[in-house]
Amino acid sequence: MIGFLRPVEDQMRAKFPSDTHPNRVIERAIAERVRPDATVLDIGCGRTAPNLSQLIGKADTLYGVDVVDFTIADPRMQLFANDVRDMKDIPSGSVDLAYSRAVMEHLENPERAYAEIARVLKPGGVYVFTTPSIYDYGSIAALLIPNRFHAPIVSATEGRAGEDVFPTVFGSNSRRAISRHAADNGLAVDHFAYIGQYPSYLVFNRVLFWLGSIYQKTIEKFALTQPLQGWIFCVLKKP
Repeated sequence: MIGFLRPVEDQMRAKFPSDTHPNRVIERAIAERVRPDATVLDIGCGRTAPNLSQLIGKADTLYGVDVVDFTIADPRMQLFANDVRDMKDIPSGSVDLAYSRAVMEHLENPERAYAEIARVLKPGGVYVFTTPSIYDYGSIAALLIPNRFHAPIVSATEGRAGEDVFPTVFGSNSRRAISRHAADNGLAVDHFAYIGQYPSYLVFNRVLFWLGSIYQKTIEKFALTQPLQGWIFCVLKKP
């Protein structure tokens, strides 16, 4: 077993295969569902829409929405400055596949987002997303620490740019909350799972990372503790 004195990168490679990362999980889910004739919507696509751009040539129509300023213009993608709670530029009943990564935890009044997602999906369309679990220690810390401190903390621990750290609310971050919001808007939970990753908040220290890794490997073994993992992976379907 790799020890706590080894560099974090070595510990990460040994204990957390890259294909188990939540980003890889959702990428596989998207790849399984995208079709050449599909209309795809990336919710929270980012300034350069990096994930949506990977689908160029694999789907018929590519929409992206976000509240940030776009720094890319590509005629093969249609990018709109829309909040997911008011996607005014996305036609009703037009989307086969919508997806988001780490968006739902930032939304006040998430029920409005569910209503909009239900509106834009075609019958049979799906929304695939990941969002932090409210029971994860990182989420609990984020709830206890005022949002004004989040950007410097995340920048120091993860190296993420402060401008890309958004306030967290956690209004849709448990099985119960997601199921309730989905049912209220006519969406069915097609798949739900708690999934984990390496302890990203502890990468700045190899000993803490080693301890966090032991914690992660322990909680993922038992059904009772699986909600303590860092992420939720969910697929909602419009009947």
